[in-house]
Amino acid sequence: MANKEEIRVLLIEDDPMVQEVNKEFITSVEGFKIIAVAGNGEEGISLVKKLNPDLVILDIFMPKKDGIQTLQEFRKQKLDSDVIVVSAAKEKETIKLMLQNGARDYIIKPFKLNRIQQALEKYRHYREGLKESGTISQEQLDALIYARQANKSENDLPKGLNEFTLSEITAFMQKQDEPRSAEEVANSIGIARVTARRYLDYLEKRGAIRLDVQYGGVGRPVNRYVLNK
Repeated sequence: MANKEEIRVLLIEDDPMVQEVNKEFITSVEGFKIIAVAGNGEEGISLVKKLNPDLVILDIFMPKKDGIQTLQEFRKQKLDSDVIVVSAAKEKETIKLMLQNGARDYIIKPFKLNRIQQALEKYRHYREGLKESGTISQEQLDALIYARQANKSENDLPKGLNEFTLSEITAFMQKQDEPRSAEEVANSIGIARVTARRYLDYLEKRGAIRLDVQYGGVGRPVNRYVLNK
């Protein structure tokens, strides 16, 4: 399986110390790379137009252009980068305004490492889920939008599993008339066989699918899985 794409991040933050802390936190999450840092909104807008990052981590209280003006300018100029706000601003009107202008998440300073990890992982699942063309089911869309918010959240899953991939595998299995191996599931979803096996084992323990061991003429038996109906 090909490596997951690297998500390119631009950090817009005026405080040098906070810049370093945020850079360390962001780069500690696998798959994210800081490509540039801007010290104010004007510089940030210029770098977004020049570098076209996947994701912008945006502060609000900054010189020249604050985060509100900067995000509004992104939308006015139809810049494609997604935005996560990391700011000390706690006013409801400010938060509402940033979300209305398309911020994917809003993190209030000071924050803990696991909170920004959660935001970045959620963003990665969202991005991967909408990367390919084609259609998506309501169940899959709900898993993307409400990741870590629903009662059956990712925190309830074993470490390393996420709701969106689980939803994809479940939807695939629901369409199958014949038992499928972990390799067949992996190829259909675009993940590693060992990863597919973990999801299938989890679904089996929950009783959603059952194991169907098939013996061929030569070699070891093949573990296949079929939906419990």
